[in-house]
Amino acid sequence: MVLRSAVRALCATAAPRGAPRSVPGAAPPPPAAVRGRGPGPGPRPRPRPVPPPPAVDFGDSREAFRSKSSAELLRGLLVLGLCAVGPLVEHNRELLQLGRRVLGQALFERLMKMTFYGQFVAGEDQEAIKPLIRRNRAFGVGAVLDYSVEEDLGPAPAGRQPLPSCTSAAEKETGGAEQREKQYHAHRGSGSHRNGVTSARTYFYADEAKCDQHMETFLRCIDASSGSSEDGFSAIKLTALGRPQFLLQFSEVLVKWRWFFHQMAVEQGQRGRTALEMKLEVEKLQEALANLGIATKAESQHWLTGKNLGVSGTVDLLAWNSLIDSRTKLSKLLLIPNMKTRQLEPLFSHFTEEEDQQMKRMLQRMDILAKRATETGVRLMVDAEQSYFQPAISHLTLEMQRRFNRERAIIFNTHQCYLKEAYNNVTVDVELSRREGWHFSTKLVRGAYMEQERERAAKFGYEDPINPTYEKTNEMYHRCLDYILEEIKHSQKASVMVASHNEDTIKFTLQRMMELGIHPSEKNVCFGQLLGMCDQITFPLGQAGFPVYKYVPYGPVDEVLPYLSRRAQENRGFMQRANQERDLLWREFKRRLFAGTIFSPNP
Repeated sequence: MVLRSAVRALCATAAPRGAPRSVPGAAPPPPAAVRGRGPGPGPRPRPRPVPPPPAVDFGDSREAFRSKSSAELLRGLLVLGLCAVGPLVEHNRELLQLGRRVLGQALFERLMKMTFYGQFVAGEDQEAIKPLIRRNRAFGVGAVLDYSVEEDLGPAPAGRQPLPSCTSAAEKETGGAEQREKQYHAHRGSGSHRNGVTSARTYFYADEAKCDQHMETFLRCIDASSGSSEDGFSAIKLTALGRPQFLLQFSEVLVKWRWFFHQMAVEQGQRGRTALEMKLEVEKLQEALANLGIATKAESQHWLTGKNLGVSGTVDLLAWNSLIDSRTKLSKLLLIPNMKTRQLEPLFSHFTEEEDQQMKRMLQRMDILAKRATETGVRLMVDAEQSYFQPAISHLTLEMQRRFNRERAIIFNTHQCYLKEAYNNVTVDVELSRREGWHFSTKLVRGAYMEQERERAAKFGYEDPINPTYEKTNEMYHRCLDYILEEIKHSQKASVMVASHNEDTIKFTLQRMMELGIHPSEKNVCFGQLLGMCDQITFPLGQAGFPVYKYVPYGPVDEVLPYLSRRAQENRGFMQRANQERDLLWREFKRRLFAGTIFSPNP
């Protein structure tokens, strides 16, 4: 009885969605005869525009830097050159602190605005950034606004502090945290998710009031994006809106639930199949549940019928995942089957009402941001984070997409292609959008947490989730991108931002767009690069009519320095290889010098 009631509690977490589903487990459409695709598209192919996409020349220095003054060219040469010096990047934090002490605050800030801050940051506030955004817009380049202030705790404090953000009160009493699987365990040193992090922003949970402050900051960023550019983006991070503990715990639920499905599929002889190809036969599923002591065949039949699952005789991963609803009480997620031990394992012990309320408030903050974005015509870019938070982040983002992406793409997810599971994640999300009829939209990135992820996996003894080489990551990126481009060809409800500084990836995208007949005027494919980097990619794309965006950070000088420090660390490998950009900058400066237009406002 205890086992059966526990499973009923778990199954009771499923809630009806806002839109009708097609019958889960039904036979998929015939597979498309294209490489890398799983189930075929839903809508019929629409007529493609006749004119081919315009040609783009990434080697034309004049066109690449037409928006830049000669002083900005020199600044770019200086800053990008310094960023290519390994020891300077490695010790940039200490050098910045030394510079502040030697020069004093006022002179130090002036120096930063003339160099690193001026190169990579748009300005201090919403008004200060408008001239740069308008100038970029004149050259066909949009903006993804990112208020880049962050607390500079550094790795040592995060490692020494207790982890209020990662250990619930109930777990402190019961020791429940020790039952976490290694990757999703709230280990000391990962609570602030700072140690080794080199991404744009990270957050350390203090209290609910701090989360409300972060939400207000994001709201102002949305308003600034609406007032500064058309069809702009605003970036948000979900760890800013609630305790990372919730994301760890909810990620664990999702991962274990999906793993149980995978293990049962293996027992049914489906080893080696992709996530979308695996389908559990209902009769065998019922027998397995009965053998595990979870539910009798009659009980499981009633359960499956009540959820409209398995009416075709099979249950696939998407139908299985529908049983987990993020908007229910976490305290109801009691037990989950473990196929190795043949027992039900407790997930959360004595989860408190206050902790359930904290999750509810986190979801409310997400709703407020999504509604403001919809009202103002701004699109929300939900940033990816570490793999041990990402299952929950992606699931919550999908929940927002279900609600707000009905008419057009408002909410963009982020898929990290340095993860071994990237392709499965992309294909499952695309298939879910097909079934439910909403607009799939994502930013495709390689990833920014490689070193931290690998160190953590080695330290705590779980499999490294990262692709073994940069080449494998490139292959994964192109495979995921190709799948999405094929979906765009066959459906009007898919969009992707190719967020990459890799020229080969951009050329691959342009080639595939031409082959598939995807015209830039459709705006289903857009491109993104960081402000201050790869202008030779961004501006030629914009001037050729492709939707392209700069990731535009802003904020007070002193408070944005941690962002600059982390960006320098994150992109040091790329900067050391960015010889082409520096060569083009130098070529354009010499052209202006010899042409006598070095001081011309329109060189």
